[in-house]
Amino acid sequence: MVILRGHPGVGAPVEAEALVCDDNFSARYDVNRRTGVFSRESHALFGVSLVGKVCVFNTAKGGVATAWALLDMKARGVAPAGLIFRVTNPIMVQGAVLAGIALMDRLDPDPVTTIRTGDRVRVSPADGTVEIVERGATPR
Repeated sequence: MVILRGHPGVGAPVEAEALVCDDNFSARYDVNRRTGVFSRESHALFGVSLVGKVCVFNTAKGGVATAWALLDMKARGVAPAGLIFRVTNPIMVQGAVLAGIALMDRLDPDPVTTIRTGDRVRVSPADGTVEIVERGATPR
């Protein structure tokens, strides 16, 4: 069992399949808020759905629009189950809190290289832990 540790995050605990990408993330400009599918052609996950996944990214990008975009996605039922970043920003944290989405960052070991797409992960923000519950069949 692999456990990543860091400072406490925000949101309720969640367990879901991971979607990992060594790219940055903006809820406003990278994803179609109506479908939850990556719509920016230059994004590494173009055409992939984030709905119900624990998404693992390098860092957050964008400004205040990210906060309301996450809230809008949650209201439409197309939000991720959780967000994990190497490093995030206060706006992304604000959006996650408003939308009720678990969020963590600054974990050890590095979440982008440790967690793999298809892994089942348990995010426990209050405890500051992310546990890889089961390795997925999807190779990196």
